[in-house]
Amino acid sequence: MPDASNDKLQTCISFIVQQLQLRDLHSNSKGSSPFFLGINGVQGIGKTSLVSAIADLLEEAPYNLHTVVLSIDDFYLAHQDQLNLATTQRNNPLMQHRGQPSTHDLDLAASVLSSLQARSDVQIPIYDKSAFNGQGDRVPKEKWVKISGGQDRSIDLVILEGWCLGFRALDDANLAACWKQAVETREYNQEYRGRLGYNRLEDLRFVNEALREYDVITNQLDALIHLDAEDPQYVYEWRLEQEASLRRSKGSGMTDQEVVNFVNGYYPSYELFSDRLRTGALKEREGNQLRLVIGKERDVKAVLQRLLVDKKSFGLEADAEFEMCRSL
Repeated sequence: MPDASNDKLQTCISFIVQQLQLRDLHSNSKGSSPFFLGINGVQGIGKTSLVSAIADLLEEAPYNLHTVVLSIDDFYLAHQDQLNLATTQRNNPLMQHRGQPSTHDLDLAASVLSSLQARSDVQIPIYDKSAFNGQGDRVPKEKWVKISGGQDRSIDLVILEGWCLGFRALDDANLAACWKQAVETREYNQEYRGRLGYNRLEDLRFVNEALREYDVITNQLDALIHLDAEDPQYVYEWRLEQEASLRRSKGSGMTDQEVVNFVNGYYPSYELFSDRLRTGALKEREGNQLRLVIGKERDVKAVLQRLLVDKKSFGLEADAEFEMCRSL
């Protein structure tokens, strides 16, 4: 049983209950399909443990919500397909391992999400990150998780977590401007800590174009929780901790240097797409995105929720969007 006194957990539970109530309030077909919640956060920030705690709590009284949990990691390409992609994109260092947009099987993801939406029986794939010395591979289909759509109990809530969930592609001009600024910063500032400035623009364009296809996932979300690292550099220490735990439990995994190289391959996307995510990935309904600013010890530093206000109510010339902040 999760610790219900945990402030991070309780903040998320309150947000989810609020969003479910708003959905039912504005819907003519209450509960006609599951509610889809996305959770975004950098590697090692604690997405998986938080999602597990949320699901466990919501399954119990007084909520009694039949909850299905899955990760965008479940849809990584099979090992051989990833190798084929790396060969095809041999000059693009961002494609040499799993992680970036284009390294997921989006057809499989769309099929699974569609089945969950329809409350049909479905199998959710499992990805073994320890396989091939940490390169990873999808497990055989007979070992996938079988989900009953609703014969015994209808699915109420689907929670999908992922490091790039909610990211939206940039237009080419903004992409080029971000890259140029990063390159100039790297050249003139010896303390430059990013990775964007070390990559070629054409390689970043490949990732950005692939990301457009991920809208099929983001657009299915009813609400989003963004676990936003106070300093994105925390991801290196967090991911090292995560891999050490994986090696202890599985007996294999990446070395520390391999982990650093691995995170380097993700980091340009954090630099490119996080700002837009903070402004709101979902625009359909008021206040449907929650941002928790997370400190180095994975504690919550601030809670922010974007709220839309009607221009007439506040004497504004146009509808506006504000961010409600509660520091902890």
